[in-house]
This record gives sequence, structure tokens and C-alpha cells, in this order.
Amino acid sequence: MSILSNMQQKTSRVLRPLGLVILAAAAAGAAAAEPKALGRFKDWAVFTEESGGDLICYAATEANSKAPSSVKHGEVWYYVTSWKSGQARNQPSFRVTYDLKASKAPKTAIGRSSWQMFVAGREAFADDADDPRIVDALKKGSSLTVTAQSARGTNVTYRFSLSGSADAISKAEEACR
Repeated sequence: MSILSNMQQKTSRVLRPLGLVILAAAAAGAAAAEPKALGRFKDWAVFTEESGGDLICYAATEANSKAPSSVKHGEVWYYVTSWKSGQARNQPSFRVTYDLKASKAPKTAIGRSSWQMFVAGREAFADDADDPRIVDALKKGSSLTVTAQSARGTNVTYRFSLSGSADAISKAEEACR
């Protein structure tokens, strides 16, 4: 099970009033503590969670535009996650509530730059080598667009605000030093 696979379920009851539902999960089979909110930075929020003896810190934002409007998208999130152990640092990822088509690489675009991602079920990640460039663009940009295809073949496009992203990412990174 992915570390982020159950985040929506654990935090939606608490965070929905804030307009932010951040996904948090346990490592395979391990029970995780409830996520701890560290702050809200405009359209982004920051959380920490202990899982399997490690501290996970993440900044997250929910899509503010979902297309096509004729389909049920569920909740759609973009994250930048770090582990105190160093398992990952500033790892961008994209998460939906349905399976993504593994053979159709999602694309993250910020300004004039874009990066291919790889699919892991309901999540997509960039290559590790692209992570620093994506995070830098997230901090400096104004909007993020992700295009993907569902396992059923539906082409989707999501837009995310980057307002507050620089402060949120920095706060999450600081929390896991």
C-alpha cells in the first residue's frame, strides 16, 4: 500500500470545513497517527504524520478546475512530500480517486515547462531527476495543469492554483529536516 493511499479517508472529516482534504496513510499494514495540520498558505496546506517510525511532511492543494465537466472526478490532489528519514525529499505527486491508465503518462505543466509522470494506480510521480525542477517551478509559478487518462480511457485535465505553494513547500520541507 502506498504511504499516501488512504490520506483522503483519514482527514476529510476534519479538514473539509477548511476547504482542504489532505490524504494521509500508513505504510503497508502499519497504523498511522492522524495528520497534524501545520498551517494553511492561501490555496495550499501543510501536514505531518508519523508512519512506521518515520515522519512524513507534505504540502498539498486540491484541483480548482476539472475537465471534462461531464464526468465524476472525485477529489484530485497535488502534493509535495518529504520523509524525515530521507526516503524522499520534495517529491511531487498527483492523486485521484480512480485508476489512471498506466500506458498513458500524465503530464505536469507549469508555465512553459512540462514533465512526464509515471502511474502507480491512482497516483502519478515524476522521475526523481525532475523533482527539483518541478518543485522550483511550483514555487515560482501561478498555476499548474495536469493532463492524464483514466483506466477507462477518459482524457482529463486538472488545474491547480500555486498561490501559497512556495511557503507551504518550504514549511513542509522545514518540518522534515
